[in-house]
Amino acid sequence: MIGLEDRQALARDIAIAHRAGARLTLACETAGINVRTLQRWRASEGLIDGDGRPKAVRPVPGHALSAAERAQVLAVANEPRFAAVPPARIVPMLADEGIYLASESTFSRILREHGQSAHRGRAKAPKAVRPPTTHIASAVREVWCWDMTYLPAQVMGRWFYLYLILDLYSRKIVGWEVHDTDHADHAAHLVRRTALAEGIAAMGTKPVLHGDNGSTVKATTVLAMLNWLGVKPSYSRPRVSDDNAYAESLFRTAKYRPEFPARGFASLEEARAWAADFVRWYNFDHRHSGIRYVSPAQRHAGYDHAILAARHALYTKARKRNPARWSGNTRNWSPVGAVTLNPERDRIIKSHSPGNDIQPLAA
Repeated sequence: MIGLEDRQALARDIAIAHRAGARLTLACETAGINVRTLQRWRASEGLIDGDGRPKAVRPVPGHALSAAERAQVLAVANEPRFAAVPPARIVPMLADEGIYLASESTFSRILREHGQSAHRGRAKAPKAVRPPTTHIASAVREVWCWDMTYLPAQVMGRWFYLYLILDLYSRKIVGWEVHDTDHADHAAHLVRRTALAEGIAAMGTKPVLHGDNGSTVKATTVLAMLNWLGVKPSYSRPRVSDDNAYAESLFRTAKYRPEFPARGFASLEEARAWAADFVRWYNFDHRHSGIRYVSPAQRHAGYDHAILAARHALYTKARKRNPARWSGNTRNWSPVGAVTLNPERDRIIKSHSPGNDIQPLAA
């Protein structure tokens, strides 16, 4: 709905442009209205009185509730037996008694008009869900993800425990261990060993370590180690399984490898040997789809820009050699930019990585 002053200004600007030689249709399109709209304003004195819809007197529909019926609806809704019952239940209960006064929406509308639309009953009103914790990694050693997964043993009911720490930006596994028990001391030792290997002691800004709400990663021993290292802990929301999706995706990749034993591991040494082979393959041989099919180790070392530039040059040369085989542009081999732990607004991501793509979640 366009106000009177805006209408007059638009009509005046269009008239000036039209007198100067502009076509009326193009002038109206530039102003954002249709020619028919301008003609209607001029024919109905819309440029003098403005829009008449808000002032229009509309007849009351013949099927509308009368004042007495509306009062009856309000009285019934305020009966003691319905004091804690929402309209969605009031109407069926009345129907079981052979009474129909109005629909659920009419009950709600009348209660809202009288300021009685608050949550009925002792139950608390629904609370807004806390948004997921998100962190943006624009370089290596800024955000780490870690988690623990179960590795089955050949003995029924026995498990081995694989701890992994993943660099969010490069997808490289920067720390891992396999144990036969799930204990906070193992997690604390892994964090300390990974921090030493990555050299975070000399960094001014320490990484964020994101994990789930498991008791192991939230233990006092682990928190004390993180505090000593200067690493900031971050946790998923309670009872939410996809707030640490990168670690979960990594575990799926691990357990769907052909080398993963379908019948379980015979011993702890066998589980550790398999984990060592998997980490080596994942870091150095695996071409990760989320980082333009370079290996996590190449991304972690900063070699991905040169590799992707060489691919782009190769594709460009192939297109020039046989242009008829290419219906469009060559494949996008531009380096991807910042990575978000959880979905975030595009404008926030672009502020961290101008002109670069956002990395998809895939392994």
